[in-house]
Amino acid sequence: MNLNDKPTVDQLAELFAARKDSLDDHLLWISQTGEVRLDRLPPNSLEDEFAAHLPSTCASFRVYRRGQGFVGKKAAADTEFVGRVLETLQQEWPAARERQAAKLIEPLN
Repeated sequence: MNLNDKPTVDQLAELFAARKDSLDDHLLWISQTGEVRLDRLPPNSLEDEFAAHLPSTCASFRVYRRGQGFVGKKAAADTEFVGRVLETLQQEWPAARERQAAKLIEPLN
């Protein structure tokens, strides 16, 4: 999913549905080209560690910790949650792509 191509809630929900909440921690992040990814992380990883190892990181959310219900098919089916995440991504993207350092995104309430 790319933020430059008018992404939809369904596209973002597919990213969430493709992962399992019970298996790993996950990080939702934006690359410098606007690509949105949801990647698995080693246990107890921090957001800034991820950005240090992947310089194309433009911005990221806080880590979705394993077992908290923020990732997986159930989370993907929560259209209100996914819609808020998409709205946050779209609001943050214009400023995030101008920054030199990766930004930690705080989700909208």
